[in-house]
Amino acid sequence: MTDQIFYLATMPFESACQIKILPETHPAAQLHGHSYTASIRVPINGIQAATEAMQEPVSFLKAHLQTTVDPLNYTFLNQHLDIPTDENLARWIHEKTDLKGIERVAIQSTHDSGVDLDKNGHAHIWRRFRFEAAHKLPNVPEGHQCGRMHGHGFEVILHANQDLDGSNVRNCADMGVDFEQIDRFWQPLHQQLDYTCLNDIEGLENPTSEVLAHWIWEQLKPDFEQLSWVTVYETHTSGCHYNGDHYRIWKEQRFESALRLTHVAPGDKRRQLHGHSYLIRLHLTAALDEVMGWTVDYGDVKSLFKPIYEQLDHNQLDLLEGIEEADVTSLLYWIKDKMADSLPQLDRIDLFETPGCGAVLCWGEEGPALPD
Repeated sequence: MTDQIFYLATMPFESACQIKILPETHPAAQLHGHSYTASIRVPINGIQAATEAMQEPVSFLKAHLQTTVDPLNYTFLNQHLDIPTDENLARWIHEKTDLKGIERVAIQSTHDSGVDLDKNGHAHIWRRFRFEAAHKLPNVPEGHQCGRMHGHGFEVILHANQDLDGSNVRNCADMGVDFEQIDRFWQPLHQQLDYTCLNDIEGLENPTSEVLAHWIWEQLKPDFEQLSWVTVYETHTSGCHYNGDHYRIWKEQRFESALRLTHVAPGDKRRQLHGHSYLIRLHLTAALDEVMGWTVDYGDVKSLFKPIYEQLDHNQLDLLEGIEEADVTSLLYWIKDKMADSLPQLDRIDLFETPGCGAVLCWGEEGPALPD
């Protein structure tokens, strides 16, 4: 597939709301509030004018999103839209922006729930869960750390396809599946998985992230028709998506680097030497190894990326050999080029300069968005 670059910005805001179409006993029907985050994702041609004016695209997008959500900050959302569900709020933000070709708007109302609205107005809601369990991988080579019995605080995200034909939610019957329904689907699995050894559960004798994601899909999909993806975090930095057809894994790391940008407008502070705590996320697609139970070993991804990581971490990025400018776009292409031979399964790289703000370089199929 052709390379695609998308820029991302995230902005928090504090608001109260009341979802009056819900039953009176529903918590969200009462007056309450959230610490929201809004995110937008725009292709490079959506902010071409900004780049031509020597504005750094990520900063331009952050400023634009700030202007869009400012009217919502410390307000009662019902004054802005009749039914302020996460989905309707995402649609409101999309309508209020004047950027062309917005590819995604996301609203995260809590740490564990939110919605992603794509460019066609199609919504997916998601809900995050956690369970504590032990496991080991029986088929790994001798000496592999995952062959020893150990444990994780696993996190699972269930993504649900709303498919509301792009229309705003107007009554309870229109809501498709809501967060409480997802909770009810998950609860029986939580009882099976929490505080257990996964190897003792039928079907999880080799409980890799991929096998676990597939197992959860098989348990839920027959009754949970709207289920679109299952995401399993084995650790805070690695995990797997499964949609009933194929697997996508990711591995992320952080690096601390200095840089200066010379292509920005005169007077821009980024011309000075400055720095970021970067987050990089590598996404890979591969067929499942039926013996090992994984697509690619997370440890192998980390070790293959290590030579590149060592060039990035605690260094000045604009002095790297082969790079003229250390903006996120140039860095993404530089990293892709360096990894092409050693990690052919790689088909997407996310790079964030600050939390939720950065760029994505994608040349394969995409999985669901990962929340903060």
